[in-house]
Amino acid sequence: MSVLIGREIKDAIACGEISIEPLEESQIGPGSVDLTLGNEFRIFKKETGVCHVHNESDFADVTEAVSVADGDFITIAPCEMILGITRERITLAGTMAGWLEGRSRFARFGLAVHVTAGFMQPGISNQQVLEIVNLGHKTLALYPGTRICQFVFERCLGAAKYEGRFADQAKP
Repeated sequence: MSVLIGREIKDAIACGEISIEPLEESQIGPGSVDLTLGNEFRIFKKETGVCHVHNESDFADVTEAVSVADGDFITIAPCEMILGITRERITLAGTMAGWLEGRSRFARFGLAVHVTAGFMQPGISNQQVLEIVNLGHKTLALYPGTRICQFVFERCLGAAKYEGRFADQAKP
């Protein structure tokens, strides 16, 4: 597999191997595309007790949906995690995969945008859920529309199509 750089990202978009909606050209960098924070979040319910994690577990049982208007913000306390989603929908050909990564400018505040699920499968067509964690010591205010993360594209050897549980996700 090889990482696409700026020119190759633009060429892959032009030939339909990558689709990003919406996309401004300024989001395309030398080795990735910046993605913006959407307006929909899931926050964890403030409950005590045990959360059983097994194959039938559903994150919706321990979270609640929250929407934040443009210009408003959502706060995330130190050591807290919330789920967010990108505004952009990414569609990849079966020969493309990618990695969701944080941006160093926000990591310096203690902000992480994914805990474990950074790999995006070939053939996806969805918005990217963000597992946002505040590893810092101060409460952070997050604003929809902020270029909060980046997507790194890789060309695959062979082709495949992801058809799993989150194939068409549009909400966190």
